Amino acid sequence: MMAAAGPLGRHVLQEKGTVTKKESLTKKEIVKQIADEIKETQLKTKEIVQLTFNAIVDALIRYRRIELRNFGVFEVRLRKARKARNPRTEEPVNVPPKFVVTFKPGKEMEERVGKLTPSAEELAALHDQPKKRKAEVQADANGVRPQADGQRPPKKKRSRKASQT
Repeated sequence: MMAAAGPLGRHVLQEKGTVTKKESLTKKEIVKQIADEIKETQLKTKEIVQLTFNAIVDALIRYRRIELRNFGVFEVRLRKARKARNPRTEEPVNVPPKFVVTFKPGKEMEERVGKLTPSAEELAALHDQPKKRKAEVQADANGVRPQADGQRPPKKKRSRKASQT
């Protein structure tokens, strides 16, 4: 990736080739790219990048929503309580409600990412993945693993405790 002057003289990161699934860009690499573009030291640039990340997190905590034009919207949402299953013991577990961060990409990001062309490896990986039926997807989400023959495992009967009066 290289930085280039975008419309209105803004600097934007420009895609150069495609990235395979195992590769990712680190904060250190972003700092180096920005430092090279603005001709500033990496140490000073790292401080600015970290301050930016801290400001985003602080704003999410305080306002629970951040809109960054042409980039996207970060939002804090409360995920409701749910029942799950411990994969090792198969025992039911109550998961309490919790706050999660969601991100909805902006129009410009969606358009630029939409122009990417998948590599041969990425296309092959799509065809190698077996399709899941809706019931299997829901079963996975609930922590239940379907049997090899596609049938659901039998439900465990709960024993009722005698009520004491």
